[in-house]
Amino acid sequence: MKTRMKLMASLKIWLAIYPSITLLLFLFGKALNTLPIYQRAFILTVVLVPFIVFIGVPLVDFIIRQFSVKR
Repeated sequence: MKTRMKLMASLKIWLAIYPSITLLLFLFGKALNTLPIYQRAFILTVVLVPFIVFIGVPLVDFIIRQFSVKR
């Protein structure tokens, strides 16, 4: 994989992860704060990894394709 493709892939993943983590922490941050750090990390990854893989990154790909379509 070329460097440009790696950079694009990492940007797409970041664009999916950052808002997802921010929203999850905004909605459930107070409840998660009562748990030890290892449990918080486990819960966040159990929820976010499948979301990012099946919804987040495909959504970012779709949005990028919509903006890059030549008319």
